[in-house]
Amino acid sequence: MGADALSEVLRAVRLSSAMFFSLDVRGPWAAAAPASSECAPLVLPGAQHVIQYHVMVEGSCFGAWADAPGVRLDEGDIIAFPQGAAHTLSSEPGMRAAPDLGMYRQAGAGVLPHCVRIGEGDRTDARILCGFMGCDARPFNPLIAALPPVLHLRRSAQPGHCSLPHLISAARAEVEGRRVGGEGVFARLGELLFVEAIRCYVETLDPEQTGWLAGLKDRHVGQVLNLIHADPASDWTLDSLAREAGLARSSLAERFTQLIGLPPMQYLTRWRMQMAANLLVAGREPIGRIAEAVGYDSEAGFSRAFRRMVGSPPASWRKSSVDALDDARAMRTPASGIAQDELK
Repeated sequence: MGADALSEVLRAVRLSSAMFFSLDVRGPWAAAAPASSECAPLVLPGAQHVIQYHVMVEGSCFGAWADAPGVRLDEGDIIAFPQGAAHTLSSEPGMRAAPDLGMYRQAGAGVLPHCVRIGEGDRTDARILCGFMGCDARPFNPLIAALPPVLHLRRSAQPGHCSLPHLISAARAEVEGRRVGGEGVFARLGELLFVEAIRCYVETLDPEQTGWLAGLKDRHVGQVLNLIHADPASDWTLDSLAREAGLARSSLAERFTQLIGLPPMQYLTRWRMQMAANLLVAGREPIGRIAEAVGYDSEAGFSRAFRRMVGSPPASWRKSSVDALDDARAMRTPASGIAQDELK
């Protein structure tokens, strides 16, 4: 296939696994998760966005959010909340609970046990693996916008070649075994589980579906997305993209806009700004060189485009983003971490 737009987006939005733990439950029980905007500063300080997801390893439970009736989760199912919705997991439908923010503080401080037990009794009725993914949301993350508010992948509906069952087994073994190097393995497994869930979701999309993920599956639009993400600094025009895709200018513009929600050149500009934002934070490269690296002939033209989309000049974005990252690193050190009495 050549370039892979999904892989490039996952890399550019800095997808990372925050933590991964097992929830062992027994008897009547309910566990509530706050909205990501509330738990993100506790779990992943500095992350622009946090996605919570849960893997049903043993037994079954019910997941509910907002005013939705909720769904039943059976062994092998995965449920994710890409837009950061607050939600509840419970042994029976309709049960509610208050979020335990202390648990999230423990997670952020690195003192949360690998296994959290809820409920009374000697026998475990259900086991759930809970994961948290951090990523950038600004300036442009087409993946988050394309995912549904709730992504429920039933084991029975997963494609036969899907790797989720193998990854779930590996994650379960790590939680139970607690071997040396487990933290690093948890992080990588968390990312693999989430990415594989997205891939399985894409493969189950209806042909009539629209959105960025549906665009990846389209022969012509997918090719254009791959071209843009493979070389965003190239001197692309609507003519050159249409020629590569084997379509007329008007046909490509209409097809691309229908699926993606943006015209091709506007999408290219937004992606260039995302790449520029990463470069601004990653080092001290002069803004003029960053402008050139993302396809602009002049620093002034780049700065105007960046400010128009992001709302601040590149230099201001760099300073505020670097300051936020420095604050996040400080929050993860024992000296500036959470007071011990808050962890109890």
